[in-house]
Amino acid sequence: MKFAIVGAGAIGGYLGARLALAGEEVTFIARNRNLAAINANGFRLIEEDGREQVARNLRAVQRMAEAGPQDVVLLTLKAHQVKDVLPELRELFGPHTLVVTMINGLPWWYFHKLAGPYEGRSLESVDPGGLIGAHIEAERVIGSVVYPASELVEPGVVRVVEGNRFTLGELDGSRSERIEALSQALMRAGFKSPISKDIRGEIWVKLWGNLSFNPISALTHATLQDICRFPATRQLAARMMTEAQAIGEKLGVEFKVSLDKRIAGAEAVGAHKTSMLQDVEHGRALELQALVGSVVELAQITQTPAPNIEAIHAVAGLLAQTLAQHAGKLAISPA
Repeated sequence: MKFAIVGAGAIGGYLGARLALAGEEVTFIARNRNLAAINANGFRLIEEDGREQVARNLRAVQRMAEAGPQDVVLLTLKAHQVKDVLPELRELFGPHTLVVTMINGLPWWYFHKLAGPYEGRSLESVDPGGLIGAHIEAERVIGSVVYPASELVEPGVVRVVEGNRFTLGELDGSRSERIEALSQALMRAGFKSPISKDIRGEIWVKLWGNLSFNPISALTHATLQDICRFPATRQLAARMMTEAQAIGEKLGVEFKVSLDKRIAGAEAVGAHKTSMLQDVEHGRALELQALVGSVVELAQITQTPAPNIEAIHAVAGLLAQTLAQHAGKLAISPA
């Protein structure tokens, strides 16, 4: 299969390198030093056990038109970056091209093919004006939940921290031939790739923790372990998650994991900095709308009270605005 990886960072690099090593035709859409490094040296993958592999049977291009139509486009960008690749993204589309959304938070397509009173509605928080939906037909989309953690340690080099599972799902819950073929390709590359009949439910399980732990960590500079072991922030996270569960259940989501177990799972990760805290420390834009703003919007749509989520969204939003205005970053250092 022909794969284009849009977002040649930690997750995109992990996927692309493994797929190329398994014999798939892989093209990275990359820029600057990453582009030069991949074309000069291939993509180097450092596995969890320290074993290193270099995928050389791949290429990187800057313009999507150079790649041409693909079988599969893996979107491994951050949610707020998707609009920046439109409309060039359509250069990768053929009649049957799949677009797999490997993005944190609630996706722009959430209400597409969702039976019920909200079917076809647009999420303004993640897709203002329906721009993304206008450029990417819902019929192309395959949903996904990304579970692994990895890091881009230098251009063209990714280190796997842990995990190899990418859950897939058709928006209507069907088990189509195309999703079977995609799952098989990922499994040949060494990934776990289960097909879910309820991809939205899978997204909510991950989002459930992200919508609370990410902004709390960004505001406090605390790790997951610290947040869960400090009684006040543990209780705050629980209140936010309780509000989110009420919203999700109004949308038909079944939470198959208990709240206490979800928090315990976060605590077990240990002294890990969330992605949003890492973005604060490095001066990068925060994924606030996809992870928190979208849930605030769903609270309004379903008329569900969410005072704790709204309060944290407000103060984290001001933090994001302040950092952006000053082109700054914040990190705790020894006094």
